[in-house]
Amino acid sequence: MKRRTFIGAAAGVTAAAATGLSAPALGQGAAARTLRFVPQANLANSDPIWGTQYVVRNSSALVWDTLYGVNSRLEPKRQMVEGEAHDAGFKVRTFRLRAGLKFHDGEPVLSRDVVQSLIRWMPRDPMGQLIPARLDAIEAADDRAFRIRPKSPFPKMIFALGKNNAPMSFIMPERIAKTDPFQPITEIVGSGPMRVKRDGWVPGSRAVFERFADYVRREEAPDWLSGGTRILVDRIEWHILPEAATAAAALQNGEVDWWETPLPDLIPVLRRNRNIAVDTADPLGNIGSFRLNHLHPPFDNPEIGRALLLAVNQEDYRKAVVGDDPSMFSTSHSYWSKGSPMHTEAGAEPLKLRSPERARAPLQAAGCSGRKVVQLHASDFPTIAAQSRVPADLLRRLCVNLELVATDWGTVVQRRASREPSDRGGWNVFPTTWAGPDWFDPAAAVGMRTDGLNGWFGWPTSEKIEALRDAWFDAPNFAGQKRIAAGIQAESFQVVPHVPLGHFLSPSAMRRNVTGLIKSPVVLFDNMAKAA
Repeated sequence: MKRRTFIGAAAGVTAAAATGLSAPALGQGAAARTLRFVPQANLANSDPIWGTQYVVRNSSALVWDTLYGVNSRLEPKRQMVEGEAHDAGFKVRTFRLRAGLKFHDGEPVLSRDVVQSLIRWMPRDPMGQLIPARLDAIEAADDRAFRIRPKSPFPKMIFALGKNNAPMSFIMPERIAKTDPFQPITEIVGSGPMRVKRDGWVPGSRAVFERFADYVRREEAPDWLSGGTRILVDRIEWHILPEAATAAAALQNGEVDWWETPLPDLIPVLRRNRNIAVDTADPLGNIGSFRLNHLHPPFDNPEIGRALLLAVNQEDYRKAVVGDDPSMFSTSHSYWSKGSPMHTEAGAEPLKLRSPERARAPLQAAGCSGRKVVQLHASDFPTIAAQSRVPADLLRRLCVNLELVATDWGTVVQRRASREPSDRGGWNVFPTTWAGPDWFDPAAAVGMRTDGLNGWFGWPTSEKIEALRDAWFDAPNFAGQKRIAAGIQAESFQVVPHVPLGHFLSPSAMRRNVTGLIKSPVVLFDNMAKAA
């Protein structure tokens, strides 16, 4: 973004004027009951099972509910579930839903809705994929009770049902949950605290959520995704403002209340505005990564991925993503998140070299010099767009014939799912970010799966890593898990599912008349209030 562009916007050009949309005239009371939010990227779809985009997961946490919810100590707590029972040998586990749960269409939440929702979720989620092999049956016992009959132990079952990394096991009506998990749903009906206002959804512009009067919340204090979800406003509007200057102007002028991810260059300007507070909403931070497509040349050759590790300097990404504030970034020569008990630097020596010169020879020997590489670039996603320019420059300096395909984030999400070669609508590389807890251990790490076409975009294959991952779940103690996690990482630096780009914190900016923010890896609107 050009400085001149920002100055023009901040001087008084409103978001409505900049986008050509008319701003609604809200009375003082209505304004206080409406929270206006600018998300990190366009809300291109509404299916939290079909993909792993955080912007979809965050909106989905308003619309759908889960059986359990993970708290700030990463403990799964009951949410839709009232209680559990099991037989003496844990051969049958019975779960009972809370009374009075209702979907937005007025229908009660029944155990058959739960069963079908879990059936749809399991094949899309790395932890969910582990359940069928350990399962004899999952079945409805009556309208409020369902049974899980495992044929082998799976201690992480409850955690899997309540974890916060995408795809989360949101519960949908049975008819919607019967949708093929590899196809997006076309109807948005949940049982969460907010319902989607159909005529308020304008793709690429706006999404509107209104309070669901029949929501039955828990009584416990909210703690991340656990406890009682207490929405204090009547209406939440998501405004898609991909131009940073427009979003900054809208926040300063009071046209929006909360900007999820302002650009680092704009933070000093926002801090000088006495009506705006800048803080870090996610205390566990984020991880940057450069994802490689293992299906097609050149990164189907692991030697090229290993050579790329030699050339990366994570400090370059710090400057691009967080600017000059060193407290917002830390290098991390690990696949596991900083703060994770599994964090290790096992096998990370190539990533520590930071030498493009050392990388050129193996790249040339592997036949990468001059080869065309297609990199996807999300131009409307500030954080990803900022870090995208760094590997693009690096690849060009490494004598790669780079084609940078700049589109909106929604288009990137669709194209990264293509398994075609890059000259037929596919891709070779793309940068992305992950929430810290998503890389705490092998249970959560979607991107660490190496089960080929069954895995996350990039589709790396390693029978050794998959065997180690299975062993991690069966490890008898923490010491065994930590040793196996180190082995997974060492092998990952050989396979290179992606290149780690460091650990960073993201600032968030909010009008000072908004209170009650719960700091969490998931954007939460619980407990938030707004003064007129």
